[in-house]
Amino acid sequence: MKLKSLRLFLTTLLTVIASLAFGQAENNDFLRSTGKIYVVVAVLVCTFIGIVALLVYLERRIAKLEKELQDNE
Repeated sequence: MKLKSLRLFLTTLLTVIASLAFGQAENNDFLRSTGKIYVVVAVLVCTFIGIVALLVYLERRIAKLEKELQDNE
């Protein structure tokens, strides 16, 4: 029973991925033709930079707290 469910899930997943792959080409052409692809790229870059900045900030805070903890011991 589990094998049948897994096979059905994988088949459905592959069907959805294939349909999204074919539909995405049309969306990319539309975004490129209207010039909005640059807006999408800018939002993705800003999001990525924000995540990296947050991780660097958290790493520095954690390192500072670890150093204070070691100094107190």
